Amino acid sequence: MTVNDCSSPEIAVMPPLHPSAPRIKLFENKYLEQLTLISPRTFAVTWAVVLPLAAWIGWGAATPLQGLALFAAGLVVWSLCEYVLHRFLFHWELDVPAVKWLVFLIHGNHHDNPNDPLRDMMPLSVSLPVSALVWSVCTMSLGAAGSWLFLGWIVGYVIYDVVHYACHQWPMRGRLGSMLKRHHMRHHYVDEAGNFGISATIWDRVFGSRITSLKRQRIP
Repeated sequence: MTVNDCSSPEIAVMPPLHPSAPRIKLFENKYLEQLTLISPRTFAVTWAVVLPLAAWIGWGAATPLQGLALFAAGLVVWSLCEYVLHRFLFHWELDVPAVKWLVFLIHGNHHDNPNDPLRDMMPLSVSLPVSALVWSVCTMSLGAAGSWLFLGWIVGYVIYDVVHYACHQWPMRGRLGSMLKRHHMRHHYVDEAGNFGISATIWDRVFGSRITSLKRQRIP
């Protein structure tokens, strides 16, 4: 699979991805290194357990209308988290060695080898602790009903990671699929300073970071 699988003439200006490129080694310790990887099967099994669990805990804690409203609010909150994290944390530019190392660890390595299938989704070593923290904040703020807010947030996250994986690993044909892939490929191959939304591309329009030129920017 290459980016040219996306049915858009502009993709021709982008270099092909190389699935066989050597994996970037982030840690010398093999156990730490393993914590930076996740397979699609592990991802699917984990969230197939966590999502129903969140719904079960929140069941009966809110009326159907309240639960739906909280779930929708969680989706919106995630979409903003997705944009803000990608724009301001994952592409944080600060001339401090520790910050540079952190940014490369969490995202820079993905730009250097964007088609590594075991690094196109967030590893459980990060996603599970963060999810537990968000879940705790939601339930401490709203009681058991907060699980519905968390459920919307975590469903948004799962959609984001699936879309991101698909953009790099699948052809993504069809109007919606090709639009999402084209949007993200422009971030990788046209300008890293734009198109920060993955599953919620609307925020790039709202905050003026949507890429409108197909001329590749100079990336240091």
